[in-house]
Amino acid sequence: MTATAPHHEVRSEPALFETILELIRRTSTILPDDVVRSINAARGNEVEGSNAGVALDVIGCNIGLAKDNSLPLCQDTGTILFYVHTPVGYDQLDFEETAIDAVRAATKKGYLRQNSVDSLTGKNSGDNTGPGSPVFHFHQWREPHVEVKLMLKGGGCENMNAQYSLPDPRFGGRDLKGVENAILDCILQAQGQGCGPGILGVCIGGDRATGYNFAKEQLLRELDDMNSDATLAALEARVVEKANQSGIGPMGFGGNTTLLACKIGLQNRLPASFFVSIAYMCWAYRRRGAELNRNGEVSNWLY
Repeated sequence: MTATAPHHEVRSEPALFETILELIRRTSTILPDDVVRSINAARGNEVEGSNAGVALDVIGCNIGLAKDNSLPLCQDTGTILFYVHTPVGYDQLDFEETAIDAVRAATKKGYLRQNSVDSLTGKNSGDNTGPGSPVFHFHQWREPHVEVKLMLKGGGCENMNAQYSLPDPRFGGRDLKGVENAILDCILQAQGQGCGPGILGVCIGGDRATGYNFAKEQLLRELDDMNSDATLAALEARVVEKANQSGIGPMGFGGNTTLLACKIGLQNRLPASFFVSIAYMCWAYRRRGAELNRNGEVSNWLY
């Protein structure tokens, strides 16, 4: 679902507005702890003074400055993706309208860059809203509370997304070996253009559209979690190990850290199709979340 709501005055009183505004600020300016830990560990795996080591040191400095000054981690604050679970009967339209107001306010405050342009004219909307911006994925559930997760996915890494259709003579058949080779090809093609070290979200199966959507949803997982499917867990570990032996390294400068993680999920498919969809995320792995009561007040921050 995409946002096309008309502009109206930002509401300052509802708790939901303030919550979403703070969620945007945290997502844009403070990298989650699991990502910081992974980047710090990677810094210890590179030769001091090497191009890879310097690149990770600069990334580490950037993380600290952004947090201390409440400024965006990157000049590209990316596609704004809301993933929202709501109780049955909850007003999702009100949530969407309030979130759009919060996006406008966050842009005005500088938490988000003016980052949404008309695809025909190239004109910038100036407030990060317009057809398809921001993006909302709503799901109902039987829990009594609302859960909202926000991902900011930059254009550089978005450009490195890839989708493969198996069998392919370059990679193999409709099996795990073909899947693994397709994922490794995506990494090889990206080189340093995705602002690595990267994180991959992967969907095996689905159609072309649902495959990409589900691949992005894999990026909502924690970096240090373990896939509940032992076969996929082994594949995730194998992809990371091989990627980090490629020599591509941070920003493509060479070194030992090309990937921080790979997260893989499955969707059923048609017998005629076998897609492998890959969402490439940059080191600025910006995703945050919160559990809310029906009034929009935060009961628990996620990540």
